[in-house]
Amino acid sequence: MAIYQAKIFGIVQGVGFRPFVARLADQFNIYGSVCNKGPYVEVFAQGTESDVQDFLQAIANEPPERASILKIDSQPLTLPENYRDFQIIESAKERGAIFVSPDIATCDKCRQELFNPEDKRYLHPFINCTACGPRLTILDSMPYDRERTSMGEFPMCPSCQEEYTSPATRRYDAQPVCCNDCGPEVYIIGEEDVRGAAAITRTRKTIIDGGIAAIKGIGGFHLCCDAANAAAVTRLRQLKLRPVKPFALMARDMDVIERECELEAGQAEMLTGHQKPILLLKRKMTGRIADIVAPGNPKVGIMLPYTPLHMLLFDYPDGLYMPDTLIMTSGNPAGAPICRDDEGALAALSGFCDLMLSHNRKIRIRADDTVMDWLEGQPYMIRRSRGFAPLPFMLDMDLQGAVLGIGGELKNTFCVASDNIFYPSPYVGDMSDLRTMQALRETITRLTTLLETQPELVACDMHPRYNTVTVARELDLPLFPVQHHYAHILACMAENNYTRPVIGVSFDGTGYGTDDTIWGGEFLLADLAGFKRLGSISPFRQAGGDKASREGWRVALSLLYDMYKDKKKTAALAAKLQLCTPQDMDAMFFMLDNNINTIISTSAGRLFDAVSALLGIRTSSSFEGEASMYLEFTAQSWQDNHASQLTPPPPQTSTAQLFAYLVTARLADTDTAKLAWEFHFGLARIIKDFCITARHKTGLNVAALSGGVFQNHLLTELVSQQLQQHEFTVLRHSLIPPNDGGICLGQALAAMYHLNHKGDSAC
Repeated sequence: MAIYQAKIFGIVQGVGFRPFVARLADQFNIYGSVCNKGPYVEVFAQGTESDVQDFLQAIANEPPERASILKIDSQPLTLPENYRDFQIIESAKERGAIFVSPDIATCDKCRQELFNPEDKRYLHPFINCTACGPRLTILDSMPYDRERTSMGEFPMCPSCQEEYTSPATRRYDAQPVCCNDCGPEVYIIGEEDVRGAAAITRTRKTIIDGGIAAIKGIGGFHLCCDAANAAAVTRLRQLKLRPVKPFALMARDMDVIERECELEAGQAEMLTGHQKPILLLKRKMTGRIADIVAPGNPKVGIMLPYTPLHMLLFDYPDGLYMPDTLIMTSGNPAGAPICRDDEGALAALSGFCDLMLSHNRKIRIRADDTVMDWLEGQPYMIRRSRGFAPLPFMLDMDLQGAVLGIGGELKNTFCVASDNIFYPSPYVGDMSDLRTMQALRETITRLTTLLETQPELVACDMHPRYNTVTVARELDLPLFPVQHHYAHILACMAENNYTRPVIGVSFDGTGYGTDDTIWGGEFLLADLAGFKRLGSISPFRQAGGDKASREGWRVALSLLYDMYKDKKKTAALAAKLQLCTPQDMDAMFFMLDNNINTIISTSAGRLFDAVSALLGIRTSSSFEGEASMYLEFTAQSWQDNHASQLTPPPPQTSTAQLFAYLVTARLADTDTAKLAWEFHFGLARIIKDFCITARHKTGLNVAALSGGVFQNHLLTELVSQQLQQHEFTVLRHSLIPPNDGGICLGQALAAMYHLNHKGDSAC
């Protein structure tokens, strides 16, 4: 007989792993035990050598569908035979790497029970089992057991207790298990006597009648209305002061999504899987959702119901006919974090809705919905949160220590790193709001506690006035400033588990440069020890301060003025293009002539805004990236409609020359959609040419693409194609956003490398 000890690392808690191991033990005639140790699951297996090996192989190859095994360490033991059965034993606390499961969407079996009148959990808004339900958002500490979650406030009834303790059931060791007799309850805020079925019906009727409801979900509140009711959606836009930014949708089922959207290979599996993100899909012209849901946008962000309460909103036996598409947008005022409790919802959302449907299961950590695009058959993350965070990234490096990457000022997430394991947090938000800063503080405390990690160093942006830097200083840890665009490239390298030097193409809106200017279109020679700036797009003057980031006409006017160096000519052209009022133009000339409120910038994002204004697509933006986004839509439409007759523009060696070409072509009344495409192609060619020059200088053949500008599919595809045609290996993002929501990973990697290689010099 043989006895082996195995340690299984990864997402192996809260996914039915121990009963799965117990069932395999019975199948392979194994005696021993399985125990949740916190950092890992420990298995002792006694049996014949062949049975034990088959047993361990089955664990590795056939894990529960919600599990994610990262590593199995096994070794034979010389202990005497001492097991007479196989037991699941209580969780035991040990230090080491910890893996916290994200929240898991309601599984198909629970959905069937939810609508089965013969089931004891019929219409129960909190039905779950070992394979589904809340995880991170209810967790207080590890190991993941009921008493360490917000479900600890709800004692199980005898029936649920029996299922919870029986390995033969689907709910064995399912920490959030409950039923109508012992679980949380829904109610209307302000009318707490309207509970359960009455609360759900009241909410459904409000939505059917064209009203707006705030609804507490698994990680925070949503604002909800009928997506086919243009008047309701318009009213929500007016209340939220959100004129055109797309709203996310929730569809009843896949039939509805297929009616509204076109699907590519792999997208249906992502939509119906256990993570259920918001996926950006191409809209069908024949769909029923209101155009104002995503005005002028060829895509719409859509998801399926992922909690029992969502499913009950669509289908409830109360005789009402519910719409099959709902707006389901984050419940928060602009700039603030998503609301997670009644007090916060009353303070922040009362003016946005007609009713608030809440429940009494506490949310420990906020988790906005994940937003995902699709690029060349693969996920392309926009916002990484529910269902994905805090799944870690493991690097094939020998690293020791603990650090924190505090993340970006916009789209903030942070990253807790322990040795070679990096845990990006759920989405927090934009740091311009004091409430979001407080949410960042709270979430850092909770996640570092869950992961039992005490950072020795905190990495932050170089910008001295960022609010994230303020929060970092409050942690009373040594600060490790990391240049913004370098952090982008490191994030791309980390996601691809690539640790050798690269040519980094880091294009975004703005980042503080090492020369105290504003960078944003950068070419870097980067490795884990540091970087060198190889070059950038053409620097330009940017007048108007923060307004320039929202009003692309200002950047366009600056570029025109520097191009012509003639006030009258610039003014005449600006007037012809209807860039701004005469008064605004005079103010801009005054700032540019006197160098007031004017900076030197290499911002690729602002260049996109300027081109959008030049071409008459968007002169200003009501939300971040609007002008650039509609420029991309225009260019993509031209490419789609002229695929067989696309002619590249004349070669340009710099972005200044490219802009001058566009001005000349615009004055010649060239189709603006064609010029939008030519801008994208021309910029991709400039990037390719620079990378070829950099290859000659450095000998490197790997290019990493990162930064918010690479959310632009058309540019990303064009750059990738041109680089690959010249035999470059191209590193891109997939499950970490290219935007500022991903830089925390790069910051943390820079800090961790510094801890372990303090003597190394930058490349």
